[in-house]
Amino acid sequence: MTLGARRRPSAVAPPFFFLLERSINALRVALVASAFAALPAFAAEPAASAVRVDHHMHVHSPAILGFLEGYCASPGRTSPCPPAFTKPLTTDDLLRDMDAAGVQKGWLMSTAYLAQSPMMVPAAPNAVDILRSANDFTVAQARAHPDRLAAFIGVNPLTDAASPEIARWKGDPAVTGIKLHLTNSGLDLRAPDQTARLAAVFRAAAANGWVIMVHMRTRAEDYGARDAEIFLRDVLPAAGDAPVLIAHAGGWGGTDVHTLGALGAFADAIEREPAMRDRLWFDLAQVFNDKTATSDLQALAGLIRRIGPDRFVTGSDWPFAEDLKGYYARTYPRLPLTTEEWRAVSAAEPARR
Repeated sequence: MTLGARRRPSAVAPPFFFLLERSINALRVALVASAFAALPAFAAEPAASAVRVDHHMHVHSPAILGFLEGYCASPGRTSPCPPAFTKPLTTDDLLRDMDAAGVQKGWLMSTAYLAQSPMMVPAAPNAVDILRSANDFTVAQARAHPDRLAAFIGVNPLTDAASPEIARWKGDPAVTGIKLHLTNSGLDLRAPDQTARLAAVFRAAAANGWVIMVHMRTRAEDYGARDAEIFLRDVLPAAGDAPVLIAHAGGWGGTDVHTLGALGAFADAIEREPAMRDRLWFDLAQVFNDKTATSDLQALAGLIRRIGPDRFVTGSDWPFAEDLKGYYARTYPRLPLTTEEWRAVSAAEPARR
């Protein structure tokens, strides 16, 4: 008999065996149904239909687009600029992609900090003018589309231009927050003087009532839990009760040992001090893709549960996700969260004070 083939009952088998076989089959069906009922209901499509706010988007200003050729060719760069990063995309391109994906609002992050990045060698002599022009542009987009876009200005926290630029926008209702990019700024969280300058920027941004978005990963090759612990101890308190949004869930895109290590340190700290949770959010922009290993996705989902799905927000890092609808429809469902957990992510919203 072939393994697994079903034996046909003998014509002379007593009725007892028919009843026994029927009972066993019924029990099997019941057990399988019970097992599936006990499994969490994973979201088949948490994607475009559920994403109403994208919390991490960029449109380069004309001033930055003019600056990028020299920046990308600079010997200070450690890697080539990705093609999506240098495309001359416009706010109209962004809005069309948002419409196609059903995204109602986007948080628009200025890329002004690029103008004063130490990766630009030699430094642009008009870097401060580029910085100001880039922030002017981003805020103007939010003013032109107040129902669709929220503006975040950008600065390099290590420069003397940071403080006056933050002061320039104080009280402007068109500015929702500030975007800080520690990698591009060349900031080392392990250098106390640099950490102090970052904390001062946090303090000034909080005084303006802003949401603080920070790309926290640095260029340290062994970046991870140690850096997150320094950030939590020496920088976060300066934000007071201002919402702090950690870009890319503590990394710079992708899920690796560095991102998981940093995010794990946040989970540990929140478990020690639960009140800290109310001040922190994390975006999922480009944190995983179709190549992310299943084990990494499971590890990420486990940390999300430890921190709480309601502290994570949707984001794409557009234009790196040029096809916004496809990004949300194909990439987001790979993260093994339940339907209820995805609802919590979709509803999460750090609010300006």
